[in-house]
Amino acid sequence: MVFFDWDSYKLSPQALNTLSQVVTTFRNTGTARVTATGHTDTTGSPQYNMALSLRRANAVKDELVRQGVPAGAITVVGKGETELLVQTGDGVREPQNRRVEIVIQGQAAPVSNDLAYCRALAAAYRRNVNLPSPDVDVGTALSKCESGDTATGIPMLTKILTDNRVPLPPRT
Repeated sequence: MVFFDWDSYKLSPQALNTLSQVVTTFRNTGTARVTATGHTDTTGSPQYNMALSLRRANAVKDELVRQGVPAGAITVVGKGETELLVQTGDGVREPQNRRVEIVIQGQAAPVSNDLAYCRALAAAYRRNVNLPSPDVDVGTALSKCESGDTATGIPMLTKILTDNRVPLPPRT
């Protein structure tokens, strides 16, 4: 979720950071769909709030596209003030209700051969694990995959990723 100031659809620095994480998650999947659903608080008319919720959702879509998500993979929905996160009376400026909820649906594309799978594991490590300095096992595993030694690289990287609770890419 990203949140907005009152009567605004401008993305904050925190929202931009969240959207960067959404892009990373999207890239980790092969065929994903993103839904951006805009919401408002109860200030303003229902018609105005519906339009504002759509402007918020479109601002999110525009930023995701700017960061590399294909526009065709994103659906924009406006809910106005109809689905409040925090129930309030009419005319209440509730910050939690001024939001866009982002849902990513899809799964990673299967990888069909050992070399491609080993490289997918290496890429998953590089995307998801931020250790201060890789230990010898990580360096060895990454170099094994890059050089094509999949018999050594796959089990090593699988263990490293599993130990760090990083989801493994699917394998066919």
